[in-house]
Amino acid sequence: MRSPAPTDARIGIVGAGPGGLTCARILQRHGIAVTVYDRDPHPRARDQGGTLDLHADDGQHALREAGLIERFFELARPEGQEMRLLDPSGRLLDHHVPAADELFKPEIDRGRLRDLLLGSLEPGTVRWGHAVEEVAGPAEGPRRLCFADGTSAETDLVIGADGAFSRVRPAVSPAVPGYTGVSFLEAWFQDVDNAHPELAALVGQGGATAADGDRALFAQRNGGDHIRVYVIQRLPADWISANGLSLADTAGLRAWLLDAFSGWSPALLRMITGNDGPYVDRPLFALPVPHVWERSPSVTLLGDAAHLMPPLGVGANLAMLDACELALALAGSATVGDAVEAYEKSMLPRAAEAARMLEHGAEALLERHERGELAAFAPPRR
Repeated sequence: MRSPAPTDARIGIVGAGPGGLTCARILQRHGIAVTVYDRDPHPRARDQGGTLDLHADDGQHALREAGLIERFFELARPEGQEMRLLDPSGRLLDHHVPAADELFKPEIDRGRLRDLLLGSLEPGTVRWGHAVEEVAGPAEGPRRLCFADGTSAETDLVIGADGAFSRVRPAVSPAVPGYTGVSFLEAWFQDVDNAHPELAALVGQGGATAADGDRALFAQRNGGDHIRVYVIQRLPADWISANGLSLADTAGLRAWLLDAFSGWSPALLRMITGNDGPYVDRPLFALPVPHVWERSPSVTLLGDAAHLMPPLGVGANLAMLDACELALALAGSATVGDAVEAYEKSMLPRAAEAARMLEHGAEALLERHERGELAAFAPPRR
């Protein structure tokens, strides 16, 4: 089958996250029809996660191509770039306070970003309740998206934007994510200025982190007077059940964590003992480095589906940059196959370079901090 022109192609994006929605928005701006399929029954079906820092040279670049950068800056929280580095005793080691005009990586809640992107799409673009089970059909296309409810849809290009455990990825790659050896336990704090004033003062308007070499705490203010805390530990992926615990046993988990973090400052231990509601288990996975595949003119990947890495502030930004470059390649190429080739020639080396830099990034989250380390992470002024 000859690869069709992008304007004539049936393009299906799997996954309505930042990457998939950014790609759809830019395609529509260039007059290219697209359908997004997502497994969630509706856009409010589940929590979208915490806050993101969108960088000037990737996430913001993609929003500029999407025609949404002005609205982004209206919604973003530049004050969220504040960062505090502590030691386990609670002593402040370093403190980055953003300048008034600092816009290199302002924060925005994932849910708010998703709403911005969803609201920019043509009505009916996203088909909710369409959980893809597999991608069938020949490599040259067309492909068939097979859904969990037994229905299917034929497409000329499948774009896998469906995250870490992508159902699209097996169509081009046998790679599966592996456990990094580091696990996050997420805790939520609501109405923090009133209900948790000590924690609110400790975290400030951005984030605060402390580590001792084996474990770490990272707290980050979200919009709406919320704080999310990530308890970071080097443990087996099944550590909760292996210790006779469960996520439903909040008191038991707290007691176990207090023992693991014994000797830490009481101010920091509030991140463990004061959370509202249950913990959320988030073991960290990553794809092999580099992750490459034999090119197909009918399937490609972006974001975590293509290059899952430890969560060090690049995942959503790279996904949105991938989405932007793929959409622009489709807008500027004679055929879908030509666009996929141009996109992957750029994306795969870039992703491999980033993945190599972050290959042991999960371990780096646990490293003991020293005074002045934040200077290396302070954003340039743009």
